Amino acid sequence: MMYLVDTDWIIDHIRGKEDAKEKLKELRPSGIAISIVSLAGLYEGIYSSRDPINDQKILENLLTQFFILEINEDICKVFGKERGRLRQQRKTVGDFDLLIASTCLNYNLTILTNNRKHYEVVNGLNIISLSDEE
Repeated sequence: MMYLVDTDWIIDHIRGKEDAKEKLKELRPSGIAISIVSLAGLYEGIYSSRDPINDQKILENLLTQFFILEINEDICKVFGKERGRLRQQRKTVGDFDLLIASTCLNYNLTILTNNRKHYEVVNGLNIISLSDEE
């Protein structure tokens, strides 16, 4: 497994954006995971969408192609260490984004996201954005 997909790429896939669909298809053989934190956010969006039944079917079909990574003690340690470092530098990252980043760091994964600004302050995090491909 080499990649952890952020919430925004999954949303783009559900909405039928071809660049996200194609990039995920291209990277899938290398192994793609999703954080349980992203999954919670995705279900929030589905249950408030215009077509929750169809959106849930699309998501659940897509999830069969990914590993789902839960939060464990090692990820919590990475989170605590990185949160402390960021606070000393007076930088902030949302808790959910930092948990997702900590999952990447723990498993040495590259994050697939278009929200670079959410993650760029995290030390050692490898980031791929769809805009990188243009």
